[in-house]
Amino acid sequence: MYNSDFLQSINHFMLARRYSKRTISTYILWIKAYINYKEKRHPKDMGQEDVSQFLTHLAVKRNVAASTQRTALNSLAFLYNKFLDQPLGDMNEFKRTRRQANLPVVLTESEVKLLFQNISPNYRLIIGLLYGSGLRRIECARLRVNDIDLSLKHIRIWNGKGFKHRFTTLAPELIPTINNQIGKVQQVLNEDLLNEHFTGVWLPNALARKYKHANKELGWQYLFPSIKLSLDPQTKSIKRHHIDESGINKAIFQARTKANITKVVSSHTLRHSFATHLLQAGADIRTVQQQLGHSDVKTTEIYTHVLKQGAQGVKSPLSSLIKNM
Repeated sequence: MYNSDFLQSINHFMLARRYSKRTISTYILWIKAYINYKEKRHPKDMGQEDVSQFLTHLAVKRNVAASTQRTALNSLAFLYNKFLDQPLGDMNEFKRTRRQANLPVVLTESEVKLLFQNISPNYRLIIGLLYGSGLRRIECARLRVNDIDLSLKHIRIWNGKGFKHRFTTLAPELIPTINNQIGKVQQVLNEDLLNEHFTGVWLPNALARKYKHANKELGWQYLFPSIKLSLDPQTKSIKRHHIDESGINKAIFQARTKANITKVVSSHTLRHSFATHLLQAGADIRTVQQQLGHSDVKTTEIYTHVLKQGAQGVKSPLSSLIKNM
C-alpha cells in the first residue's frame, strides 16, 4: 500500500489497534509531509524542535487553517508518543495559524425542501438523517441497525468526533422509511449468509469477543451496507462494509444542481442547517450543543451569529434612509 517500509509499518501498527482507515490515511499523509519537509531524515533522528519548525512552516508559508495545523500536530504526536515511543513533551514553541474558520453555510427551509425533492431516492433517507438528526457524514455511513431506537425516537452515535458517544433526535416521519431500509438490510444479510466465505460485519475487538455471533445478526449490520462484499485488509476475511461516504456528497451535489441552489452545499451544510433551524425554533444552545456532540459550547455559538439579521444584528442605516424617502 505504501512504497516506504517505515510508513507501511505505521499502517500495520494502527490497523492492529483498530484505528479507522480515515485516521490512518490522514496521519500517514502528515507524517510523510513532515519527513519530506525535513529532507527525508528519519523521524527517530529528529524531535520536538523539528516538529515545531514543521508546524510553524504550515502556519507561515502554507497558511493552513487552525484545524489543519492541529491535525498535523496530532499525527506527529502519535508518531512520537505512540509509535516511536519518543515522547515529544510540551509542544508550545511553534507559531499557531491565524487563519480563521469560515462561517457556516446554512440553507433555508425552502432550500432544504428543494434538495429533498431532487435527491436520488437511494439517498433520501441519508439526507433525512443528516438534516433531521444533525449527523456528520461518517456518522451516518457507520450507523448500525441497533443504533436506531424507533420507540424512543433517538439515534445512538458511538465514537463520534473525539471518540465521544451521544444521543441525537430522530424525526418520527422517517420511521416508515427506516423500517423499509432495515428490511433491505435483512435481505442483503440473508444472501450473504448463503456465502460460505462470509465472516459477518466488522465489530470492534471487545464486542467481537463478548458477542461471538453478533457479526451475523441483523442488529449489528450497517444500516447502509455497501453494494458489494469486500476483503478485510488485516484478517483477509470477506465482510460487507458500509457505503462509501464519498457518494453522499456526490448525490447532494447533483441534487443541488438540479434544484438550482446557488449556495455551496455539502453533507456538513445539512448539519449546519439542522443546528441553525433548531435555534430558530427556540431550542436552547446547550441542547443544540449536546445534539451536535460539541465539546465546547463556543463551537455551537457560531450558529447564533447566522440567526442575527445583518452582521452582529446591526440594522443598516440605508434601511431607515430609504424608508423615509
